[in-house]
Amino acid sequence: MRKNSKPKAMPDILLVTGIFSLLIIGVIMVYSSSSVWAAYKFDDSFFFAKRQILFAVVGIIAMFVLARIPYMTWRNHAKTILIICFIFLVAVLIPGVGMVRGGAQSWIGVGAFSIQPSEFMKLGLIMFLAKFLSERQKYITSFQNGFLPALSIVLMAFGLIMLQPDLGTGVVLVGTCMLMIFVSGARIAHFIGLGMLGLAGFVSLIASAPYRIKRITAFLNPWEDPLGSGFQIIQSLYAIGPGGLMGLGLGQSLQKFFYLPEPQTDFIFAILAEELGFIGGTFVLLLFLLVLWRGIRVSIYAPDLYGSLLALGIVSMISIQVMINISVVTGLIPVTGITLPFLSYGGSSLTLTLCSVGILLSVSRYSKL
Repeated sequence: MRKNSKPKAMPDILLVTGIFSLLIIGVIMVYSSSSVWAAYKFDDSFFFAKRQILFAVVGIIAMFVLARIPYMTWRNHAKTILIICFIFLVAVLIPGVGMVRGGAQSWIGVGAFSIQPSEFMKLGLIMFLAKFLSERQKYITSFQNGFLPALSIVLMAFGLIMLQPDLGTGVVLVGTCMLMIFVSGARIAHFIGLGMLGLAGFVSLIASAPYRIKRITAFLNPWEDPLGSGFQIIQSLYAIGPGGLMGLGLGQSLQKFFYLPEPQTDFIFAILAEELGFIGGTFVLLLFLLVLWRGIRVSIYAPDLYGSLLALGIVSMISIQVMINISVVTGLIPVTGITLPFLSYGGSSLTLTLCSVGILLSVSRYSKL
């Protein structure tokens, strides 16, 4: 970045508007989708909504603090941050330290709350790769000196995440990093070879775990086992279908009455489509497209390669997660356990996503938009 470059007083206002709109919709839908379950389990219909508001407030404060910190600061600390993320990824695998939820040992308890180290790894790896690729761009076309070192770091993180196991988060991480490496100038031939190996490895990962095979068969024909592996996707489609054009009305979902398991997390978009219909669902998708558009503009007009790759990595991480979640909810791909950014209930995910957006906003203050 040029030494005489001065940041703008305000970050990208359209990007901020899109984020806040999604957060407001998210809080409303977390309450609407979880009120019945929360009242039954905790005797408080606002249980999940109150915690979501708390996570959102903490995340918003962190977002604006990070937006005021020059993004170049993270370049100097990227290696340290990545090492810390690796330490947490290893720690979560230690019995007694990591907490098991939904069959995955992915959380570490902190008082009444818990954190998911894999969420921090996504941002930490983006920071490090942006630094690594910007400093070694002239070597990126070399498999041995550029492509392989970057790939090795990504695969190390992916391997630790798969030991939990958490295939969904691993796919988001790898997809984001591969896009960063590709944009930095890596050769297509390297990606073709990697793609062939990746496909073989992906098939092996699925075949090695019976529950993943069930998810594949449920995706192909969920009605073959409607009360087992196909239950979630069938209930999701039963939510989306009746929504029609205008929806049943806010708070009027039927699927949240113990039909769709924990509808405030992975399948919150199904409840949104049921209550707000095609118009509501389309509006949310347009807000995500707004965030994607402004994020890409920030990346294109960043004053240096590091800022460009950093912004690209953050907006890619969010966009890939959105595409996977919506595809799962609508039955286009098998269930992965990926939440919908800004809307789904979740502490680590929401707070970390808002922190990532704060860094993106910092880049936007220096971009020539």
